[in-house]
Amino acid sequence: VQLQASGGGLVQAGESLRLTCSASERITAINPMAWYRQVPGKERELVAGITGRGTPNYADSVKGRFTISRDNRKNKNWLIMGSLKPEDTGVYYCNMLSFWGQGTLVTVSS
Repeated sequence: VQLQASGGGLVQAGESLRLTCSASERITAINPMAWYRQVPGKERELVAGITGRGTPNYADSVKGRFTISRDNRKNKNWLIMGSLKPEDTGVYYCNMLSFWGQGTLVTVSS
């Protein structure tokens, strides 16, 4: 399975972005998916995850601001990031089981 992340960019604090993760093969309801973020010098950290049936979970730092969703029929999931802060800056990676996307850079300026 190949995962492709898209939607990153440069925004100002307070603005929003939507990241998309597209899978090359059919994804099923048994496969959880997630978004991770990595900044230089730090380990990759979980930002948001979603179970196969759509139950989300979030890092404390993004609760109330980010929303993860998925559509198994479209082989996609989305991360809507609102009220962005400079500390949200990083490379965002889509994950499903042992598969990783190539990452998309999100830069939030103050």
